[in-house]
Amino acid sequence: MAQGRSAPSSNRTLPMSVANMTFMVEKLGEDCAPLQFVRELTQNAIESIKKSPESEGELRWDVAWHHHALTGAYKLAVVDTGIGMTGEEMVEYINKLSSSMHEQSRQGNFGVGAKISAMPKNPEGLVYLSWKDGVGYIIHLWRDPETAEYGLKRWDHPDGRSEYWGYIGDELKPEPIKDNGTMVILLGEKEKQNTMQPPAGTPMPSRWILRYLNTRYFCFPRGITVRAREGWEKGPSDKHSFLREVQGQQPWLNAHAAAKGTVELTTANAHWWILKEGIDDDSGHIAGGGHVAALYQDELYEMVTARAGMARLQGFGVIFGCNRVVLYVQPKKEEEPKVTANIARTNLIYNGEPLPWSEWAAEFREKLPEEIEALQEEISAKSLGGDHRAAIRDRLKRIRDLFHFRRYRPAKDGKHSIDDTATNPGGTPRASDNGSGGGGGGGGRGGRAGDVYSLFLATRGGVTAEEVNSMVEPNVKWVSVADGTRIPPLLEDRAASYLPDQNLLQINADFRVFMDMVDRWAKKFSHVPSARPVVEQVTREWFEQQLIETVMGTLALRRTGQWTLPELQKLWSEEALTAAVLPRYHVDYAINRGLSSKLGSLKEQAV
Repeated sequence: MAQGRSAPSSNRTLPMSVANMTFMVEKLGEDCAPLQFVRELTQNAIESIKKSPESEGELRWDVAWHHHALTGAYKLAVVDTGIGMTGEEMVEYINKLSSSMHEQSRQGNFGVGAKISAMPKNPEGLVYLSWKDGVGYIIHLWRDPETAEYGLKRWDHPDGRSEYWGYIGDELKPEPIKDNGTMVILLGEKEKQNTMQPPAGTPMPSRWILRYLNTRYFCFPRGITVRAREGWEKGPSDKHSFLREVQGQQPWLNAHAAAKGTVELTTANAHWWILKEGIDDDSGHIAGGGHVAALYQDELYEMVTARAGMARLQGFGVIFGCNRVVLYVQPKKEEEPKVTANIARTNLIYNGEPLPWSEWAAEFREKLPEEIEALQEEISAKSLGGDHRAAIRDRLKRIRDLFHFRRYRPAKDGKHSIDDTATNPGGTPRASDNGSGGGGGGGGRGGRAGDVYSLFLATRGGVTAEEVNSMVEPNVKWVSVADGTRIPPLLEDRAASYLPDQNLLQINADFRVFMDMVDRWAKKFSHVPSARPVVEQVTREWFEQQLIETVMGTLALRRTGQWTLPELQKLWSEEALTAAVLPRYHVDYAINRGLSSKLGSLKEQAV
């Protein structure tokens, strides 16, 4: 190859191409979240504004009002005051799947996001109107109904030319564009479809763009204003139709925090907020307390809210008051080269693996901020307690041997001598098959075919070991909405949850099985003054023992080596613990005996 000739001109390699672009676009689009196109078009607009001379400007999500005036259909549009594009530039950047006017990189723009997230949802097309240095241009990216191919629609010009872009006048220029800027109109699946309406199941449908962007972005770059239309169906001139500013989560969290801070972890920084009591976090503008997310390049990834958010917060050591805590974990600057988003930008990838949430949680628990500890202690003090813990412990001691599944591990100074069956719960390895079909000897010390290290195995009975104690009793907390220790949807209609990292068993005092049992015996002892508190304590005592035994039995199984961690997690899941308290005959019998000793026998009362 001649010196200086660029690589693309070489005939040594035939560059790869996509044989079926429609399939590729739609397959990649299936991996995108329903509202991912809002993020992609927003980010493209932000990047365009940042490239303007002032690096400042405005971005709007609004109705394409001129389109509504011409057709009567409401179409969603995003408008920015960025650098704009010429017709040729739009053909180059918009009509190639992995192409972008912005810099492409592993940590930056991929050049595919808007195409794969928006095009499959808008086969009628995306219309791009762009102004650069005062001149307007247009293209129409669509799915050809005849060929089912994605691409640019050809324009037939008045002068007889036929091209894939055209010029447009200022009569189509929307506010706030002056000399430079771009407007993208989403036409949807059919000509008359109202694309201002959100996809089915979208939270806060009246403010869905506002809600999504506020919960997707932590903050927006300085000098860039983002707005979204509300009340659009009332028309542009109605006072209830207006553009509300989108700010992201950070401004709201800082304004409503009773305390905030950052915990430095090994590979990340964990930013936390404790929200003030009684704040209005149900406006729909933001995600309120009780959620966790990953923070990367001022965007929020993998956000979990409601029940899942509270469960993750508990993993980070926030057992009580989850509804008032927000936690964002941000990889450190030096770790950023190891971090990237997947193509659909739904998840982050760290060193080729999912984010290390469990590692971050364990380290955060060790460094739990004093303010969060104080919140835990304040609410934990209200947790329902009783004097039955000692009684449960005494009863468990009587059946200790039933939970003590004997297990041994090799130890240099161990008191026991073990063979293969003790160290390997799977049994003694069979002799090698010599191919003759017989099962006799001949294997010798090389009986484990292919394993050279079998030469170093100790003889049977020649390994000293120590006994492993598998008797572990969990800590217990009863929680209830009434005393503020449980916040729905946490444990809603569930009996209990077990947090193995903290060895903590949380029992839901509001669970219907417990409440029904309390009501049953309170009614039977209604003739005894102030009997209900006693009934509650005795009922909790016996259900608590049943749940403790379930967890202890699970932990004992863990030591045998026969259960994988995913299998064990099923045994201590909320569903499994709920199932554990559904049989009630023996519990009812025990409660009867316990109440009789405290309140007197019902037979005696009848006499």
